[in-house]
Amino acid sequence: MNNYSEIIKACLKGNRLAQNRLYQIFADKMYGVCLRYANNEDEAKDILQDGFIKVFTNLKQFNNKGSFEGWIRRIVVNTALEKFRDKKQMFALSMEAECDPNNNHYDHILSELSAKDLLKLIQELSPQYKMVFNLYAIEGYSHKEICDILDIKEGTSKSNLSRAREILKEKVNKQYNVRVK
Repeated sequence: MNNYSEIIKACLKGNRLAQNRLYQIFADKMYGVCLRYANNEDEAKDILQDGFIKVFTNLKQFNNKGSFEGWIRRIVVNTALEKFRDKKQMFALSMEAECDPNNNHYDHILSELSAKDLLKLIQELSPQYKMVFNLYAIEGYSHKEICDILDIKEGTSKSNLSRAREILKEKVNKQYNVRVK
């Protein structure tokens, strides 16, 4: 189903069945997004619930330009980020290590892992590394955009990404008996 306009119209009229239908269509995909940002499944469920409350509250703002799924995804990601900002878990780390854009040796091994295995490894990252890694490597934001979103310096974003990659590489080496350079 590519056109959600009828469901959206019904949701805007307060139709609970339509709201449930909309939730059912997108909940699994958005739960996957939530899991990448959360520390555990319960936290992911909380983010999902809060995200869908915002979706329904702001549904009238969707202007049918662009992907509806993308619009929902953006709300869910922002909800996850707000959760960590509210908990004051986001903090900038100054590290001497810089991101080496040519160091992609670990990419091959990470591509061999199942999505579930990779998700577990990402969830084990500290909040600041997890946020930068998710926003950069999965959501596709630039370091400049990440700086604006998280209110950190570009160097911090790059070093946090580099450190997250190093931690993931170490975890892969240790847990999967693979040696990644």
